[in-house]
Amino acid sequence: MYTIKVNDGSEFKVEIKTTSGNNIEGKLNNALFSSEIINVRDGVYHLIKDNKSYTLEIVKHISEEKKLYVKINNTPYILSIKDKYDELLHNLGLDSLAVKKVNDVKAPMPGMVFKILVEEGQEIKKGDPLIVLEAMKMENVLKSPTDGVIKKIAVTKGVAVEKNQILIQF
Repeated sequence: MYTIKVNDGSEFKVEIKTTSGNNIEGKLNNALFSSEIINVRDGVYHLIKDNKSYTLEIVKHISEEKKLYVKINNTPYILSIKDKYDELLHNLGLDSLAVKKVNDVKAPMPGMVFKILVEEGQEIKKGDPLIVLEAMKMENVLKSPTDGVIKKIAVTKGVAVEKNQILIQF
């Protein structure tokens, strides 16, 4: 049994009963369904359900977040997928333990700190730019891997850093 949330809105319970060849049977919100799915090419499928034809394209899969970015007939959707084990962890209150805690940002390569874009004590969101590192005559913007508050900036502008050196601590 899977729980699939579409675009953080509608939620569906899906249970796959049998698959044979291109046919899939199961339950969708406790109603029986049958469909046919054909692999057109890598990441693109042709789906027939209730005598209607759909083109399904898998755009991106983020396994650690259990999210699937798809296009169905060129309309984009974000699918959040939970299985029975995710539900069990949630019911036991242990689902927050699965989140990887990031405490610092390290230099991915040797280089020079070109620009620091944040300050200590600043609240940041995942994906916010933190620091610009110059390496091999290229500027690389390092972004936040998580939400948090900057506790310490361990480097200054113009300083050379080594690979895996701590730059910022959360």
